[in-house]
Amino acid sequence: MDEFNPYDLKKLYIPPPDSHKGQNGKVMVIGGSHLFHSSAFWALEIASKIIDMVYFSSTPMNNEIVKKLKTKFVNGIIVPRDKVEDYIEEADCILIGPGLPRPEGEEIGDDGTKILTEKLLSKFPHKKWVIDGGSLQVVEPELIPNNSIVTPHKKEFELLKLKIKNEKLKMTIKNLKLEEQAKLFAKEFGVIVLLKGPVDIVCSTDRCVLVEGGNAGMTKGGTGDVLAGLTAALYAKNDAFLSAICASFINKKAGESLAERVGLYFNASDLVAEIPKVMKRYI
Repeated sequence: MDEFNPYDLKKLYIPPPDSHKGQNGKVMVIGGSHLFHSSAFWALEIASKIIDMVYFSSTPMNNEIVKKLKTKFVNGIIVPRDKVEDYIEEADCILIGPGLPRPEGEEIGDDGTKILTEKLLSKFPHKKWVIDGGSLQVVEPELIPNNSIVTPHKKEFELLKLKIKNEKLKMTIKNLKLEEQAKLFAKEFGVIVLLKGPVDIVCSTDRCVLVEGGNAGMTKGGTGDVLAGLTAALYAKNDAFLSAICASFINKKAGESLAERVGLYFNASDLVAEIPKVMKRYI
């Protein structure tokens, strides 16, 4: 396992001086529910600070919350559910899952989170995907498109492993150390694993990096949604592995920067505001 090299940050896409609107990244966020509308909002907010355009599509059950978001979220476009596939084609990267109902929670009208997630992943396997939250907890690993980024914490990674259909592979992964589990999962399914924790483990099909840092203030609700939005924003104009390791590093450094001023007493909104400062410092 390698350690993160801050020099990798210099490889990230920087908008050229002569670029025009829309050339520096478009991200779609599919998420939000009656219970978890803030999750998608944090992802939207951080993405809007980095790329040119953010699209947001929620669920039928979430229509009233979407209407309220129109008065709050002024840095992007609210997309009706019947237009979501058109905007997926237009987007450079799609983040699905933040705030979508968990398996034990509410349903999404006639479609559950699982049906919605797997339908879109299957129909648009050629797109760049970041899979988080509710979608991550229900998706079948075999249906995740190649080069997608999955962003589980340890419990969500356990759920992903349980859904592996190949019993031999499932047992092999189970008997490995956590770092090796992430490495084998990434290789077998052709994805990038960003396994969140006190030390993030980021694995592609041929490389793994450990990203240290952060602090206990980052255990608060919403900080993972911020990381997902940041990852999607970077992935819009960069390759998957670079996006994942850099997002992990930037997110942790933002937490450390906040801790220098306010200790552990910050929240996800504070993290959204701090990340651009960290990016300016390192990039």
